[in-house]
Amino acid sequence: MDWLLKDLAVTVPRTRHIVLLSADGLCMAQWGAGKDAADRLAAASSGLKSLAQSVAAEFPHSDGGVRMVVLEVDGGFFYLMAAAANSYLAVTADEGVDAGLMSQRMRDLVIRIGDHLASPPRAPEQAP
Repeated sequence: MDWLLKDLAVTVPRTRHIVLLSADGLCMAQWGAGKDAADRLAAASSGLKSLAQSVAAEFPHSDGGVRMVVLEVDGGFFYLMAAAANSYLAVTADEGVDAGLMSQRMRDLVIRIGDHLASPPRAPEQAP
């Protein structure tokens, strides 16, 4: 899986880190970050996903799902995209990244490998 993440990084200049995470914040694959940094990014992404779901619930016709979250911070950008059932793709990028290109390449990756990104529930009682 890591080579697919590397392909995203190579095709979008200024990409810093890429993490594929489960909905509960566990790092399943990463590129460009050490294990500790990838785990921190995965945990933070899970929290942001939960906050975004709370905001989504405020829209009258929303099912509470989150497709993408984008944050601009001093020094760069953070992207979080729903990847498949119970998984998300998180990317950090430096200032000057082409936001449109990043969004499109993330979407392409998610579509291309779709169900391979899914994170099955860890126990039968956690199934939807």
